[in-house]
Amino acid sequence: MENQEIQNELQSPHELNLEPFHTAVAQIRAEMSKVLIGQQNMVDLMLSALFSNGHILLEGVPGIAKTTAAKLLARSLDLDFSRIQFTPDLMPADVTGTSVFNLKNHEFEFKRGPVFANIVLIDEINRSPAKTQAALFEVMEEHQVTIDGTTHPVPQPFMVLATQNPIEQEGTYKLPEAQQDRFMMKIVMEYPSPEEEYQILSRFSSGDTSTAIAGIKPVLTAAKVKEIRALLDKVYVKDELLRYIAGVISATRNHRDLYLGASPRAGLAIMRSSRVIAAMNGRSFVTPDDIRTVTYPVLNHRLILTPESEMEGIAIKQVVEEILKTVEVPR
Repeated sequence: MENQEIQNELQSPHELNLEPFHTAVAQIRAEMSKVLIGQQNMVDLMLSALFSNGHILLEGVPGIAKTTAAKLLARSLDLDFSRIQFTPDLMPADVTGTSVFNLKNHEFEFKRGPVFANIVLIDEINRSPAKTQAALFEVMEEHQVTIDGTTHPVPQPFMVLATQNPIEQEGTYKLPEAQQDRFMMKIVMEYPSPEEEYQILSRFSSGDTSTAIAGIKPVLTAAKVKEIRALLDKVYVKDELLRYIAGVISATRNHRDLYLGASPRAGLAIMRSSRVIAAMNGRSFVTPDDIRTVTYPVLNHRLILTPESEMEGIAIKQVVEEILKTVEVPR
């Protein structure tokens, strides 16, 4: 009864027609499930970033389907797609593009790089050094690339899906904090359960995943993605919940175990992605549970433990859970 009263307090003054959104989510889930077994929480978080105009960092051990998951989401959308394999010798111009001299008209022309696509998959982003990673700073935040003083906007909608392996250290370069902060979420992929493992073996016992991936059908156009984003921007967030998000962000900056807390960009990411989660749950208003659902994926790559906390074996997840327990939930 108490939960119902809270929901009544938080309810939007205007109900939204979320049917187009629910149809789109169901279609994308159906296409991705043709290849992907389990990982439902990961899929929902990926969709929440897609529809709240955010970028995703997928992290997991090799062979856990990070790249496959990113490709499946991209193929289920009727959008321009490009893939960049980050390597130690990759240069910034290989990502953004460069000016090339045209012998016919004796002028320099800008040749666009692979970042000029709606969905950009960056495989093993931590394989390239800082100067190449820095090529993504402007485009991820401002959706444009500036070359030789000229600004070139990227297609809309625009989303970066990056993968990284947290285990292997040789030949890798840690992402700068400024780069990590530009990712709305870091989704940590877990091993499948024994039953899911069996289903993977059973489904692909007579063929590989490449054939199944090729059979994925695009179900959402660029115009539809923009339309859904505009719809979800109207999901209601009560003022008390905005203060709750602000309280969570502030608590990360004053926690004894944290050397670096969350940025204002993190608070905006929680607000926007929680709207999508609320809509997935059939509501046109956000509840504290929606906020808690996205808080860890939004914060886990932004927070830095103190050296003492690291030595004690404290995990970021423990700190986030403690903060969510201590910050007062609006009633």
